[in-house]
Amino acid sequence: MADGFINLDKPAGMTSHDAVNIVRKIFGTKKVGHAGTLDPAAVGVLPIAVGRATKFIEYLADCDKTYRAEIIFGTATDTGDLDGEIIQRVENFSMPSVEEIQAAVEKFTGEIEQTPPKHSAIKIHGRKAYDLARKNIEFEMPRRRVTIYEIKILGVGENSVALEINCGKGTYIRSLAVDIGNALKIPAALKFLQRIRVGKFDLCSAVEFDDLKAGGEKYLLKVDDCLSDFAHFDLAEHRVKAFCNGLPTNVHENDSTVLVFAAGKFLGVGKIRAGELRSAKIF
Repeated sequence: MADGFINLDKPAGMTSHDAVNIVRKIFGTKKVGHAGTLDPAAVGVLPIAVGRATKFIEYLADCDKTYRAEIIFGTATDTGDLDGEIIQRVENFSMPSVEEIQAAVEKFTGEIEQTPPKHSAIKIHGRKAYDLARKNIEFEMPRRRVTIYEIKILGVGENSVALEINCGKGTYIRSLAVDIGNALKIPAALKFLQRIRVGKFDLCSAVEFDDLKAGGEKYLLKVDDCLSDFAHFDLAEHRVKAFCNGLPTNVHENDSTVLVFAAGKFLGVGKIRAGELRSAKIF
């Protein structure tokens, strides 16, 4: 069975789950998952796990992400992007200056509180928010704390601005677009979104579906290479069986999460706590 991650360049017009289904057909296995959902209209980097790599998707969840986004001013929708129903439109407004936009985006850098869009996959009492929104069921979206490390202005158009956003997990760029509009006192919506990085997965090395169908396993990335931000731990060969069976091994390292190897072979992810190494995920 094939095992590894795929750095997929997701096209517009399909859900992340659609992308998973295509990869399942390419590799002939149901054991496929994705890390970090992209909205159907969004494009760009979508890490896909195949085979045993699916066990390790959670370790990509905390990765920083980088997006390129275009925000259009003068229009607001119920979804925060142009796929939604228009709820407000302003025809005549003065486009903010670069300095005004810069001052607005700086309000949203650092650790901030954000309200995710109601049209999102967040669970509300066990049901996806977008299902409730489509049925016009009233509910409140819980606010969440997210981190935005940097927002760069790439260009300003007649009624729009292009941004590059470097952020932490859980950040909704649609919500950011709406919030920036509110800060500038102009309705705003997300017009375009491209994810150009998820941790070590970047757009420059991402593969499109046509190439993946032709090359197959050629585009599979080793699990340990994709998780190389974690420290490596070399385990004595006589402790391999104990590690794989969940038994502790006494070590002298500080508390941490590590990639565990024995004789150069990747065994899985381990956690060191109080001087003991135990397996967290076995490859």
